[in-house]
Order: sequence, then C-alpha cells, then structure tokens
Amino acid sequence: MSKAIETKSVQVQEIAGKFEAAASVVVVDYRGLTVAQVTELRKQLREAGVEFKVYKNTLTRRATEIAGIEGINEFLTGPNAVAFSNEDVVAPAKIINEFAKKNEALEIKAGIIEGTIASVEDVKALAELPSREGLLSMLLSVLQAPMRNFALATKAVAEQKEEQGA
Repeated sequence: MSKAIETKSVQVQEIAGKFEAAASVVVVDYRGLTVAQVTELRKQLREAGVEFKVYKNTLTRRATEIAGIEGINEFLTGPNAVAFSNEDVVAPAKIINEFAKKNEALEIKAGIIEGTIASVEDVKALAELPSREGLLSMLLSVLQAPMRNFALATKAVAEQKEEQGA
C-alpha cells in the first residue's frame, strides 16, 4: 500500500470514530464566509466543546459508510464543514443556527442527532430548544410548584385559624 492511501485510510478511520462518538453532528456549507467570520464561528464552537473540521467529501463519505450513517452522504457536496459534539446534543445546532441568522452565507445542510439523520428543519428545531441548564431549571420549578402551593395553603389555613381564635 502506498503512503498516501495509508494516510487516507487512517484519516477515514479517525473521521468514522468521530461520527460514532458524536452525540450530534451538523454539516454546513461555509462558502462566502470571510476568514474572520469562520474564525469567530470556530471560537464560539470551541468554547462550547464542539469540534469544527473541514474534510474532503470522499473521505467523509467513506467514514459515514464505516459508521453506518451513509444517509448523510447526499448532503456532502461542495465545500462542507462538520461540527461534532460528544457531550451536548444541542450546542452545535444552537451556535451554528444563531451564527447563520447573523451571517446569511453560512448554510446548514443537515445533521445527525444521536445517530439519526436530521434535516435542516430538524437541526433548526433542535437549536430553538432551551439549553440543558434552562431545561433543568424549568424541571426544578415544575417540581417545586406543588410544595410551594402546599406551603401557601398551610399558611393561609393557619392565618385563618388565628383570626377565628382571636
């Protein structure tokens, strides 16, 4: 095997590993963005723990076949960048969607959400969800509401008894 083929084979295995390990993946077309804009997007994604890479489409297609998600291959045409998130499912979609609203040159093509191919609409819907912390705070407030209401009712009954006794 030649050195170039060996190098590409290693790179395909690396990309396949990233697809398999990722909680979510977003594929974007970055044509028309300036270097400064791409740098800003990379910075925002890096701060959220998201890896943003540009790979050759042929290598990416081979990697998706190895990972068993070749349904995304139809979107791998033209210049693409791929955002991988191993931890937070929502982070790449949210950051890229917000960035795309400000910079129309960035186009979301598709995504993979926990192993399932997602359309542009699915990725945008995921981006509109509150963050993990926001969802946890909503859950906490829902769980606290019955106790708060019980405490208020108990206090009202106690005050009423006091008034009747006085």
